[in-house]
Parts: sequence; structure tokens; C-alpha cells
Amino acid sequence: MRTSLLSSPFSIASAVLALAMATIVGALAFEHLGGYAPCPLCLEQRYAYYVSIPALALALWLLARGRKGLAALLFAAVAAIFFANAGFAAYHAGAEWKFWPGPDTCAAAGDALGTSGGGGLLKELEVTHVVRCDEPALRIFGLSLAGWNVLICLTLAAGAAAAARAARR
Repeated sequence: MRTSLLSSPFSIASAVLALAMATIVGALAFEHLGGYAPCPLCLEQRYAYYVSIPALALALWLLARGRKGLAALLFAAVAAIFFANAGFAAYHAGAEWKFWPGPDTCAAAGDALGTSGGGGLLKELEVTHVVRCDEPALRIFGLSLAGWNVLICLTLAAGAAAAARAARR
């Protein structure tokens, strides 16, 4: 019985790894080449990729060595990480759409620092651009980058879960 290439855990996980890598490279390109400074929530959403990419690579290595059970466990963990990150990105996108307030750490400091006049920190704040979490830097086809991250993370979670199921067969 021949198995379809799309049902192979190695093929599925390789596609998930490629999409995860392309996504984080894209985020870094928007930041460093496009000049779009990430807000604190944007930076925190990247953690899922920084953890999952090496975990996927390790799971693929284990799979290639016949350790299907352990690979399936790692794929399942990656699926959970990306599913949770989709929820986090949805929270961020909702704050951008003003459905709910974003965290206080994403707002400008305002008068919270006081006004002592003349220098130091206050002068530095005058020239520092605060990146807010409740204002999207860019919308592509109506979705902010956080909105796109919701869709990408759900896709990655589904792919990693499919890889886990296929590896257990």
C-alpha cells in the first residue's frame, strides 16, 4: 500500500517548518528592511516561532531515525504552541480593532514619568517613537500583521497536529 506524499509525517512537518521559517523571516524583513518597528506584543508572538522551529527540526530528525513516538509528541507540542499563539495574536488583532484595550505596556508613557523639566529621560522621550500595540503598522488585504499571524498560526497548528497523527500511524 502506497502512502500519499501529503500523508507522510515527514512531508507534512517539513511544510510546517518551511512555513514557520518563512513567517519569521518575513517578520524580520518587515522590521529590518521595511522599517516597521514591532510593538511589544509583536515581539512576544515571535517566541512561538523561536521555540517551534528548532522543535520541528528535532522532531524531523527523530522521525528520520525511526523514533515516531517521540517525534509525534514534539509535533503535538508544536501544535499546542501555535494554537496558543493564534489566541495571543487574536488578542493583539482585537486590540488593534479596538474591540478591547491592549496592555498598558503598549501605550505611550505620557505624564506617568512626571515633568521635571530640562533633560535626561524626558528629552530622550521626545525623540523616541513609541510603538503602540493598538495601532497596526500595516494592513494587507484588510488584515494587520497580527491578524495574518492568527491565520498562519492556525495553519501551522493544524499542520503540526496532522504530522503528529501521521507519525503515530
